[in-house]
Amino acid sequence: MEEIDIALVTKRSIKGIFALTSRTFVVQLVSFASNLLLTIFLSPSVFGVYFVVSAAIAFLSYFSDIGLAAALIQKKEEITEEELRTTFTIQQILVITVVILALILSPFIAKFYNLKSEEILLYQALAISFFLSSLKTIPSIILERGLHFEKLVVPQIVEVFFFSVTAVVFAVSGFGVTSFTLAVLARGISGLIAIYVIQPWKIGFGFSRASAKKLLSFGLPFQANSFLGLIKDDLFIAYLGKALPIAQVGYIGFAQKWAYMPLRLIMDNVIRITFPSFSRLQHEKDVLTKALEKAMFASCYIIFPAVTGLVIMSPYFIHFMPKYQKWEPALFSLFLFSINACLSSVSTPLTNALNAIGKIKISLYLMVFWTIATWVLTPILIVMYGFNGVAIASALISLSVVGVVIIAKRYINFSIIFTTAVPVISTIIMGVIVYFLSGIFVKGIISLLAICLVGALLYFATSFIIAKEQILSDIKLVRENLKQ
Repeated sequence: MEEIDIALVTKRSIKGIFALTSRTFVVQLVSFASNLLLTIFLSPSVFGVYFVVSAAIAFLSYFSDIGLAAALIQKKEEITEEELRTTFTIQQILVITVVILALILSPFIAKFYNLKSEEILLYQALAISFFLSSLKTIPSIILERGLHFEKLVVPQIVEVFFFSVTAVVFAVSGFGVTSFTLAVLARGISGLIAIYVIQPWKIGFGFSRASAKKLLSFGLPFQANSFLGLIKDDLFIAYLGKALPIAQVGYIGFAQKWAYMPLRLIMDNVIRITFPSFSRLQHEKDVLTKALEKAMFASCYIIFPAVTGLVIMSPYFIHFMPKYQKWEPALFSLFLFSINACLSSVSTPLTNALNAIGKIKISLYLMVFWTIATWVLTPILIVMYGFNGVAIASALISLSVVGVVIIAKRYINFSIIFTTAVPVISTIIMGVIVYFLSGIFVKGIISLLAICLVGALLYFATSFIIAKEQILSDIKLVRENLKQ
């Protein structure tokens, strides 16, 4: 719970980016391998069930938090043990209430979605896993506020490993949806043990009305923002489970998962680091502006080419992978979700910065717009274009990034050209060349991987030619701050 200065914020943030990105890359490789095997051995319907049930639990889990954790991270002053215990007590009361409610509602959920007995067990396992996850909140807050990002990723690695190994082993053994049930429980238990080993905290209960009132002034708007996000995403997925055949929901989940994979690799880490880092810098506007620009540049620099390469190569990948042709109907949705992924790499750091400087109500208004747009536009496009209408709506709504940039510039004087020009130009050059090369040379998996490597080298070479001084300067900054 130490307080830290600007130099230490910079050092720990850069170390955190390096640690989280490099270690999360390992996590994504494990996830990639397990997802590949699961999509081979499991049917689209099984994925559809997991997709819908996970969304239902995520929606219920909203009511377990009122933004107190985010308020503690954003808080300028030092946090106290009294505030930690108050947060933990309130959260556990809410969590236990939600879990009991979720279990009571099991028969109704089963009837509503026509779930089989093993499928409702998955729903119940997710509810229990959600309770286990809530116990990790306070150790996570302590680590995150102290900017100890290199430690934060360890429980994530443990969770992904146990989830992936358990799911794959049982899927290959023919357990179907039960593979996910056992994997969810393995993930919850292993992650809980891991974080308390890394950051011990003596569980204790207490309540301070003054502390709760102060934290809720930021926490409630923050949680309202999260609630709208759940309505926009998870509740809408639950709606899709009734509006579309479950196999088509599986196609949507497949396309969204792959399109957002580069986003999850980079953006989740950027958000995890920049929110507490920007919060520590909220009264140093010049430093905050530079930090925001570098965070946006880093996310765009990786996400733009990764998503573009994924879209270009996905038809070949589906064609050459055994038992993967069943996912071909999802390719158009994959392309459209990829547009959203690219534009989110711009809008998400901006809304994150607004939250960090206390402008949480602005983010709330933006989320209101996105939620209304999703629920109005998507059903219309589903009627017109079937399940692809979901991805079409996602791409169209993501164009609102223009408005986010305009609003954010009122409070932070950043340069959108500085942060996006190099990634955009380099990605276009790389994309055009790789598109034509792949049509000529890709004949199998080996040649496909070779073209991917050529594309990566081409992108980095192009960007280095365009912005040599900027890239060398950033590399120097990273090297200096990685030193002890």
